[in-house]
Amino acid sequence: MADTNYLSSAAHERLSAELEELTTLGRTDIARKIQAAREMGDLKENGDYHAAKEEQGKMAGRIAHLANLLENAVIVETAGATEVTPGVIVGIRYEGDDDVERYLLGSIEERVEGVEVMSPGSALGTALVGAEIGDTVEYETPTGAKLKVEIVSIGD
Repeated sequence: MADTNYLSSAAHERLSAELEELTTLGRTDIARKIQAAREMGDLKENGDYHAAKEEQGKMAGRIAHLANLLENAVIVETAGATEVTPGVIVGIRYEGDDDVERYLLGSIEERVEGVEVMSPGSALGTALVGAEIGDTVEYETPTGAKLKVEIVSIGD
């Protein structure tokens, strides 16, 4: 399930609305810009035309990204979570360190200000899933180092 995207219902609604807007109003707006630029004449040296085509390409990429993300989305509810699951904010402390780091375990589309996002499929993310406050989990970094973290908090 590496392609599964865990989203809150709010993020799912927001991204669905963005996709709808891009595929309707966004595409129409870009088509108008391209047509207006074409009417200016020579396309080789037409900055408006090239800018509109570049914008069209970026929009197509965002549409494809959102469509894939939503197609593979699993909506998660995290209120009252007592164990680490995709979609929760988890506070962890590395062994030998006093600082607590907070991560949102999920999709970058769930960004929360002041909290880093960690993929549930990453080495640490995989180790954290299912753990509870007070548990210590060990994971192996891509360089082969083994690290231990304690789960300090779950939720906001």
